[in-house]
Amino acid sequence: MLTILGFAMIATFLVLIMMKKMSPIAALVLIPALFCVIVGKGAHLGDYVLEGVGQLAPTAAMLMFAIVYFGVMIDVGLFDPIVRAILRFCKADPMRIVVGTAVLAAIVSLDGDGSTTFMITVSAMYPLYKRLKMSLVVLTGVAATANGVMNTLPWGGPTARAASALKLDAADIFVPMIPALAVGLLFVFVLAYVLGRRERTRLGYLSLDEVLVTETDTVLVGAGGADVTRTSRGGGAGTAAGFGAGDGEQGTGKAAHDATVEEVGRDDGDTDDETFQGLDPHRETLRPGLYWFNAGLTVALLAAMIMELLPIPVLFLIGAALALTVNFPKMSEQKARIAAHADNVLNVSGMVFAAAVFTGVLTGTGMVEHMADWLVGAIPEGMGPHMGLVTGVLSLPLTYFMSNDGFYFGVLPVLAEAGSAHGVSSLEIARASLVGQPLHMSSPLVPAVYVLVGMAKVEFGDHTKFTVKWAALTCLVVLGAGILFGII
Repeated sequence: MLTILGFAMIATFLVLIMMKKMSPIAALVLIPALFCVIVGKGAHLGDYVLEGVGQLAPTAAMLMFAIVYFGVMIDVGLFDPIVRAILRFCKADPMRIVVGTAVLAAIVSLDGDGSTTFMITVSAMYPLYKRLKMSLVVLTGVAATANGVMNTLPWGGPTARAASALKLDAADIFVPMIPALAVGLLFVFVLAYVLGRRERTRLGYLSLDEVLVTETDTVLVGAGGADVTRTSRGGGAGTAAGFGAGDGEQGTGKAAHDATVEEVGRDDGDTDDETFQGLDPHRETLRPGLYWFNAGLTVALLAAMIMELLPIPVLFLIGAALALTVNFPKMSEQKARIAAHADNVLNVSGMVFAAAVFTGVLTGTGMVEHMADWLVGAIPEGMGPHMGLVTGVLSLPLTYFMSNDGFYFGVLPVLAEAGSAHGVSSLEIARASLVGQPLHMSSPLVPAVYVLVGMAKVEFGDHTKFTVKWAALTCLVVLGAGILFGII
C-alpha cells in the first residue's frame, strides 16, 4: 500500500504543477501533507517536516548566500568579460546562443555546484533569450542537462556518494566513465545545436549590431536593483523587424508551429518583471579597481569548495560577507545590494523549505523505502548477470523521484549485492548508477533547479515538460556509450 501511495503522491504532484493547477511551493507542502494523513500518520507530520527541514537547512543557507555572492559579483562586473565573449561568439544567432548556453553551463559546472552554474549561466544568457524572443525553456533545459552530465565529477556529489556507499575509490568509479560521459556531453552539444537551429528557423537571424541597436557597448547581464538601466521593453522596436511584433507574435521566419519547442517561456513583452535589462558598463555598482580581488576571491572560494576546506554554506556565508564589505563599504550600499537580490533569495529558500515537507513525508512514512524495494524486487531473475544495465536504467526514475542520498545510500547497496550474486562487480554497479544524473538535475527534489527556473522566470511545470524527455535521452546515450565501451 505504501508503494502505491508513494507513486500516487509523486504523480499527483507532477500532474498538478505541469497542468499549472498549483504553484510548486503549494504542491510541495499540501500534497505530502494530504498523503501523510491518508497513510494514517498525520500525527507525525510535524516530526517528518522538522526532520526534512533539518536536512535541507544547510542547502537553503548555501543557496541564500550563494545568490547574494554571485549577485554582487555580477553587479560589480566580474562576469562582464565572459558575457562580451559570449556576445561575440553568438552574434545574435539563436543557434549559437543555445550552443553557447550548453558550453557555458558545462564549463561553469566544473566547480561541482549546480546552483552556482545556473546563476552564472542564466545571468549571462537570459537577456539574449529575452531580447531575441527565444524560448526560455530551451535555456533552462539545456543548462540543466549539461550540468547533469558534469555533476558526475568526483567532487560533484553522486560519485562521492557511490564510493562511500560501496566503499570504493571515487577515481576508480569516475575515470573509466570519462569516455561515456564525454559522449553524453557531446550529445548535449548536438542537442543544443538542433534546438538552436529550430529557434533560428522560428525567429530568423539578425546581426549583433541590429540586435544591440539601442544598447551599443552595453553588457547584457541580468541583475536586480534600482540602479539597473532599463533600456527597452522585451517586445520593443529593436527586435520587431526581424523577430515578430511586440505583442509576442512569431516572426516571419517560422513556416509552421514546431511542436518540439513548446510555446512556453517566451516573452510576452507586457510585464515589468520581464522587461529586458541591460547593465550599463558605466553603472554605479561597477568596481573595476577591485576586479582582480573579486576574481581571486571567487577562484579561492571555488577551490575551497572542491577541496572541502569548510562546509559549502559556511564558505558562501564568508564569501558573501567579504564581497559586500570590500566592494560596498557603506552600510546603505550593502543594504541596497541585499535588497536587490532579496527576491531571488526568498523564492529559492522558500522552495527549498517547501521541498523539505515533500522529502520529509516521503522518507518518514517509509514510502520511498517501499518504492525502492518494489522496484528492486521486480527485477527478473534472468536479468541478474546484466545488473549493470538494470542499475543504469533504474537510476533514471529512482534519482528523479528520490534524493541522491536516498538512492546511493539506500538503494545502490541493494543493487550491488544483487549484482555480486551474479558475478557483477560493485565498480560496474557504481558506474552505472551515475547514468541518471542528467535527469536528476531537473527533479523537483533538487534545490538548484529552483534557482534555474526562478532566475529564468520559467514555470517549473513548463521546464519539466520540456526537459525530461531530452534529459532521459541523454541518460540513455551515456548508458549506451558505457555498454559500447565495455565500461558497464
